[in-house]
Amino acid sequence: MTQTLGEKVATQLKRQIWLTQVGLWAERLARCFWPLWTVLLVTFAVLIFGLQDFVPLWAVWSGLAFAVFASLAALWTGWRKFAKPTRAEALARLDAALPGRPIATLSDSQAIGANDPASQAVWAAHQARMARAAEQARAVAPDLRLSRRDPYGLRYIALTGFVVALLFGSLWRVASISDIAQNNGQALANGPSWEGWVQPPPYTGKPSLYLNDIDRAGFEVPVGSRVQLRFYGEVGKLSLAETVSGRADAGDVTAPTQDFDIKQSGELAIDGPNGAKWNITILQDAPPTISTKGDLTREADGRLKLPFTAKDDFGVTSGKAVITLDLPEVDRRYGLAAEPEQTAPVTLDLPLPITGQRRDFSEILVDDLSKHPYANLPVTITLSASDATGQSGFAPPMKVILPGKRFFDPLAAAVIEMRRDLLWSRTNAPRAVEIFKAITNRPEDLIRNEKAYLRLRVALRRLEANADGLTVEVRDELADAFWDIALLIEQGDLQSARERLQRAQDRLDEAIRNGADPDEIDKLMQELRQAMDDYMRMLAEEAQRNPDSAAADEQNSMEITGDQLQEMMDKLQKLLEEGKMDEAADLMEMLRKLMENMQVTQGEGGKGGPGQQAMKNLGDTLRDQQDLSDDSFSEMQNPEGQGDQDGQQGEQQGQNGEQGQDGQQPGEQGQQPGQNGQQGQGDQGTEQGQNGQSQQGVGKDGQGQGKGLSERQGDLRNRLGKLNGGMLPGAGSEQGEAGRKSLDEAGRAMEDAERALRDGDMPGALDSQADAMRAMREGMRALNEALAQERRENGPGNSQGEAVGRDDPNSARDPLGREPGDGARIGSDRNLLQGEDVYRRAQDLLDEIRKRQGDQSRPDAERDYLKRLLDLY
Repeated sequence: MTQTLGEKVATQLKRQIWLTQVGLWAERLARCFWPLWTVLLVTFAVLIFGLQDFVPLWAVWSGLAFAVFASLAALWTGWRKFAKPTRAEALARLDAALPGRPIATLSDSQAIGANDPASQAVWAAHQARMARAAEQARAVAPDLRLSRRDPYGLRYIALTGFVVALLFGSLWRVASISDIAQNNGQALANGPSWEGWVQPPPYTGKPSLYLNDIDRAGFEVPVGSRVQLRFYGEVGKLSLAETVSGRADAGDVTAPTQDFDIKQSGELAIDGPNGAKWNITILQDAPPTISTKGDLTREADGRLKLPFTAKDDFGVTSGKAVITLDLPEVDRRYGLAAEPEQTAPVTLDLPLPITGQRRDFSEILVDDLSKHPYANLPVTITLSASDATGQSGFAPPMKVILPGKRFFDPLAAAVIEMRRDLLWSRTNAPRAVEIFKAITNRPEDLIRNEKAYLRLRVALRRLEANADGLTVEVRDELADAFWDIALLIEQGDLQSARERLQRAQDRLDEAIRNGADPDEIDKLMQELRQAMDDYMRMLAEEAQRNPDSAAADEQNSMEITGDQLQEMMDKLQKLLEEGKMDEAADLMEMLRKLMENMQVTQGEGGKGGPGQQAMKNLGDTLRDQQDLSDDSFSEMQNPEGQGDQDGQQGEQQGQNGEQGQDGQQPGEQGQQPGQNGQQGQGDQGTEQGQNGQSQQGVGKDGQGQGKGLSERQGDLRNRLGKLNGGMLPGAGSEQGEAGRKSLDEAGRAMEDAERALRDGDMPGALDSQADAMRAMREGMRALNEALAQERRENGPGNSQGEAVGRDDPNSARDPLGREPGDGARIGSDRNLLQGEDVYRRAQDLLDEIRKRQGDQSRPDAERDYLKRLLDLY
């Protein structure tokens, strides 16, 4: 039998038709029976949670009856609406999903022109086209959206409840329904029966007791435990008798459900068939205990620290520290002579363990009350702890001085005292105005911080304007302002290293004289060390900028090294730790005078000789080449950059070249307090400063930046050529010739880089610039060795303007008292490692420098300095 085209297509689409029919089943089942599975999910969620074990029996049966009735109603309604999907319906849905309904078209027959061959050909072509379209059919997904039938989302609520029940409930509790039915049936057949449970309070962590399994005469339970009894069978056959709840009216003692809490020791009995009796003893929940575990201490920043320990038989739930003013112990003088205004006690929450048990633990209360009016005044601190039942335990009151931040600057301490007086009583406002006026009358020798002085004057004017009717709001605002002013005076925003050092010395000296805490003195010592380092660095930089301003007179001055300064600081700290405050104060005064006369001066050698100056200028050229390479790389990444940036770089190169006029060797520095003298004069470096000038590139048509870079590269090549033909050290020696050869290679690489920049070949220019910098470093290394060889051959008696020899104990030193090395190197050549250890130690140092340079958390200035070190070596 021959199949028609439509039958063939239907056979080919058998799988798609079947899947579409399955989708129709799912769609109609969901639409007709969603109320049924909603009721079932709610019922099972309730049973899994075990609600039937906690409600009266009549409520259980009523709920089950309602669930059964609702399920039958939903099933009947769904069955009436449900229509079994057929294959024809699936085929029609599949056809409707296709454009032009090709499947239905294939089932049609030609109505007219059946005998016309041309018409038949057109019809056949149309049928073939529809057959190809029908072959693209895909199964239609069912529409399971029920939002119009369930606008309140009841099905989702039921599903959520069921999932939560599965997570936190137990499937085994569903079986308790059969036990209820079985027990009820057996009770009707065999007589009454009962079940009972005792559930201790949740905070105790103790398990529940099943009374049917307890065959002993008595047992102990925590106070507050809940008793639940269920009587089955004929009502009245079983009854309750108890004296543990303390209830005056127990209600219906024969009711099927009995629930009550155990409040006291007593008797619990179930009278009737198969009854039972127990003597119950309650376990009293004792109140928690709390006590301090050591003395109250003050941190260096003013925070209080109070260790404590707390205990409770079932766990501490909260704790507090209440701080009240101990008025009888207050020294009622000056601003404290007035009657204090009412101030609420300070209440702090005690820290509790985040994890672990809280039955017995130790913690530390840490808080900062420096800004509170009670700070540094006598107070009473009372600690308390509470448990879950609301019981509280208290520690014995502590009479202490409330810790707060201490101000060692006398002016800052005076501002804080006036602030405290205002918070103590607003009647102190006129007195505070008079004192502030006296402080600010002639501030020249008293207030070093101009910003603090201006802010103090502003606050003073406002206080004076409101002195007669000072409100609480204005007083609190002024208190905050005076606190900030005191911090500004104490900590400062000093920009001068000398002022920071002076402030650190003053604060430490004041702390020594006032008997500050060891932690505070240690913190001030750290500040003094940091200020000392900053000051010595400032002196060194000043000496490099003004080499002619501080020459040393050996006969009228003495030299002190960085190690000697460090020894003085260590001795001072040792005296402070040993409690020898008088000796520490004398040493502080000596150190103060020493730093007042301290200056960094040049050594006898004065400025470096021609070879030494040429090496310095060569190092400047290397740094400029590095900067140019960085700019070339930036141009390659950002080809749209403007040419005006090159002019700035060219100007910077000119300034670097002009630095060569000094002829100053940075390593030739020492630390000398004393008289000023004259420095040696050098005569080299002028030529390089002139050669350091650079032209400013002009951008045009996007090529200005590349043109500017090429001009700068040409300037650097010319500078290198003049240096290589000038007064470089080591002429005629093996090292000197090797160095000059390397500089020639660097010049050729620079020429290649210049050509590449002019042609716009940035990658090629970067490669040539890298070769130039590598050759320059090799040349400088060889020339440094040649310069050192010349120094050794000339001996320490050289008087041609070179640096003093290493054997001279009075030779030039750096700011930390270290001798400079030979040539352009920084550091000393003494006591260096010899043999294989030299290379191992050098590699270790390079690795450490690379590690620190790659640490992103370090300051940018430090990382830039380490980068320059890596570029040099």
